Amino acid sequence: MTHNSPQAFFTTSFIALLQEHIYHFDTLPSTQTWAVEKIKAKTLIAPFCIHAKRQTQGIGSRGNQWENVPRGLMFSFALPLVSLPQDLKIESSSIFFGVILQQFLASLGSKVWLKYPNDLYINEHKIGGILTQKIHDSLVCGMGINLYHSPDASNSQHYATLEKSISANIEPLSFLSNFFQSFEKFISWKQIFSIYKLEFHKNNSYFFHFQNKHICLKDTILNEDGSLSIDGHKIYSLR
Repeated sequence: MTHNSPQAFFTTSFIALLQEHIYHFDTLPSTQTWAVEKIKAKTLIAPFCIHAKRQTQGIGSRGNQWENVPRGLMFSFALPLVSLPQDLKIESSSIFFGVILQQFLASLGSKVWLKYPNDLYINEHKIGGILTQKIHDSLVCGMGINLYHSPDASNSQHYATLEKSISANIEPLSFLSNFFQSFEKFISWKQIFSIYKLEFHKNNSYFFHFQNKHICLKDTILNEDGSLSIDGHKIYSLR
């Protein structure tokens, strides 16, 4: 894969182009599916972003269905591969954009952290996730965040959410515009990795399955390209 300069993705003009191509929908089956279909049909060209107030068939990590919640922030954005930092392995793109989102939410006062490689957690509770797909010459990154919603008698809140005080102040259009603006702070995978490796210890109590084994993340090694080393194997995704 060839790239332009590492800074190409973060130029003011590129971010402005992305901000100008944010499309809002009341309801979609899935922002990710919609974005992918538009790229395959060549009816939309990256960069662009798709936001939906509600998804009926949202896609979660590892292909699972993302449970619809009364209030959430669901969006997918597409970027040309040539705009990504030269040192970013495409397999680690969920970590790359997950850290950018985590840093942006932290700037709003959230205690969110990124569970390897693509889940958003507050303490031990999952509040969102990231999904990335390479489609032709574009990368499509889907993000979902559960927002706090005042429960009533017919809807008891049984899922974890972004903090109440932060959720209350989120307006999708301004959130997305400001989130994309924050991209200019990050110019390389190396910079993102230096942030993430300091937080990786928060994964130490979590397990995953690999070759019919139940493995604790504290027994793995986080490599500089975002992969994990376990028993001589290098892996980029968990199940």
